[in-house]
Amino acid sequence: MNRKLHFSLFLFLLCCLPKMVFADAFLISDIRVDGLQRVSAGTVFSLLPVRVGDIASDKTVVEVTRALFKSGYFENIDIGREADVMVITVVERPSISSISVDGNKSIDTDVLLDGLKNAGIADGEIFRQVILEKVQLELQRQYVSQGRYSAEVNVNVVPQPRNRVAIAIDISEGSVAKIKHVNIVGNTVYDDEELLDLFELQTTGWFSWITGDDKYNKEKLTGDIERIESYYLDRGYLAFSLDSTQVSLSPDKSKVFLTLNISEGDVYTVSEVDLAGDPA
Repeated sequence: MNRKLHFSLFLFLLCCLPKMVFADAFLISDIRVDGLQRVSAGTVFSLLPVRVGDIASDKTVVEVTRALFKSGYFENIDIGREADVMVITVVERPSISSISVDGNKSIDTDVLLDGLKNAGIADGEIFRQVILEKVQLELQRQYVSQGRYSAEVNVNVVPQPRNRVAIAIDISEGSVAKIKHVNIVGNTVYDDEELLDLFELQTTGWFSWITGDDKYNKEKLTGDIERIESYYLDRGYLAFSLDSTQVSLSPDKSKVFLTLNISEGDVYTVSEVDLAGDPA
């Protein structure tokens, strides 16, 4: 087990273990919840695995802590005792007061906000930093799939009154990287020129500023690869395979270099045709 995993487990246990244990078990005469702001007391009581009249023990503390943390409403829970009263002190996670997006052009704002909402990030929802970080990474991947390798997605979380936060997403999309060179390795039957004519993606030419065929796009590359495969298969190369695809960038991330490693295999010919069944 590596050090990172050890540290993660330590943080998990630190967060989940109760802040105190009871010296002696006792009969719960009442339960008091302190620290609530938006979450109702009724909600908390509905989550609790204990009721008035139950016996409180160290096991009870663990069960209560686990149940409350599992709800996702709280970032800190402290369980104490005053006489025979169980006192639960909580710190609520902040809620999201607003979300703003700036700088996006290639991804529509409504589409982006819908994606955030599906991930649990929307006005009025409980704010979870870990989910926001995942969304930020996914947005970055979306721009990379468009060939915008220099795109930057910055997220600012601004505290607001009444335990709320405002989320500001600032996007610098950058430009789509242009294809500088396409290299096919392993072809002997068909030359590069013949195969590259099948490609929708092309290196920069006279009309690229109109067609945009020199702008790298992952989906277009997938389509080009499928066309090469079909080209070989239609000509009897049934063992054709694409061994690997490499996409490399220039230091400034403005140029893309594509390399496709292929194995053509042998050509198969029809040696005999048999007819079965009643031809009449």
